[in-house]
Amino acid sequence: MNKTLNKDFTEIVAGRRSIRKYDPAVKISKEEMTQILEEATLAPSSVNMQPWRFLVIESPEGKATLAPLAMFNKVQVETSAAVIAIFADLNSFDYAEEIYGTAVERGWMPADVKERQIAGLTKYFATLPPQVNKENVLIDAGLVTMQLMLVARAHGYDTNAIGGYEKDKVSEVFGMDKERYAPVMLLSIGKAAEEGYTSVRLPVERIAEWK
Repeated sequence: MNKTLNKDFTEIVAGRRSIRKYDPAVKISKEEMTQILEEATLAPSSVNMQPWRFLVIESPEGKATLAPLAMFNKVQVETSAAVIAIFADLNSFDYAEEIYGTAVERGWMPADVKERQIAGLTKYFATLPPQVNKENVLIDAGLVTMQLMLVARAHGYDTNAIGGYEKDKVSEVFGMDKERYAPVMLLSIGKAAEEGYTSVRLPVERIAEWK
């Protein structure tokens, strides 16, 4: 890909805004969206189980289906290049063998370490309370979402994290297994058609303590 990325980290972080209106003429190719998601998934996750799952809603049909389920965010849905529905996989441990086995194949983890890890994690996940498991994967999904927003800015796009939508219905109409995939949020992405608002942040002295 020949596109020049923004490597100014301070500008990426300090210049991020929640954008609600986008240039509808600007699309994101599947190739570039794949790259954006790949870079976002370098985020950390508990025991590297990577429980995030993405549903990229970009077609006119997909957006038309989503719009009535996100009534207070229809502008983002209609004008963005895509809306990414982010889910947390409650059965993410199903991928443990693939993840750790690939690490061994690539020489990143000794085989005996992998076997010990898998054995220990199998026992751990077998007794993990469902609520604790859900809390863990939701935290991981939050980490990847924040990284996704910053990666998008590096690629020249803007985003808006959306929590106000009919989560259960989105899962249903797009065919997601509601027992397995917990809806987290929607993320609109595209080229900003307006400037976002600068917002106040509490001073560090108010929110942090040193002991």
